[in-house]
Amino acid sequence: MLQLSLLEVSDSATEIVKWISLAAALLLLGVIAVICFRNKRYDAKHIAFAGVTVALSFALSYAKFSPVPNGGSITIASFVPVLIYAYVYGVSDGLLVGLIFGLLNFVSGPYILTPMTFILDYLLAFASIGFMGIAKKFTKNTTANVVLGTLGVYLIRFAFHFLSGVIYFFENSIWVELPQWAVSNAFVYSFIYQCIYIPADCLIAIAVLAILAASTVLDRLIKLLQPKQKKLPEAPSPDET
Repeated sequence: MLQLSLLEVSDSATEIVKWISLAAALLLLGVIAVICFRNKRYDAKHIAFAGVTVALSFALSYAKFSPVPNGGSITIASFVPVLIYAYVYGVSDGLLVGLIFGLLNFVSGPYILTPMTFILDYLLAFASIGFMGIAKKFTKNTTANVVLGTLGVYLIRFAFHFLSGVIYFFENSIWVELPQWAVSNAFVYSFIYQCIYIPADCLIAIAVLAILAASTVLDRLIKLLQPKQKKLPEAPSPDET
């Protein structure tokens, strides 16, 4: 009875949060649209590339395999498009596309045990993409910047998934078949669990970005995404003063 009750609670919570997150995604898009129209720095190019990169990342997230049950997928560089976008446009824009990407991932395959695991796994873990927005300030070398930035993003993501895993395994150890030692060692089990898939996903993203950087494709993409620089008004000539 306890097992059934917990499962029903989890399924019910997942369904509720699914619709809440869908509404939140639509609200977030609405807020972004308002900001875009009222803030002149958001031109059509800026908005269009945000949509394209999120769509590409979301599509790539379907090319995956799961070495661990109940989540923990290794994707084919699904973070790369949004990482490039965050690298070009900065922290705030990286946070926005990260949150949208996370909400879309949840809606496409919703499952949570507690509301806190939803916040950690789908909001904060994906918001880590915003860290890539400061990567171009690290060095003068683009390859080094994107590699260090990606490592930073995945370290932050790892931390949030780790905390979520601790909560999950403490709760789930009541009714899910886990190794006996996991019941009293949720921290260790969560750490091992995250190590099975997050480092591999990180290495794939780094490899793709390094290849793009080495082939100059990344520089071309950065120039393509680069926001237009506003022209400063010309100083009046001596005759006009």
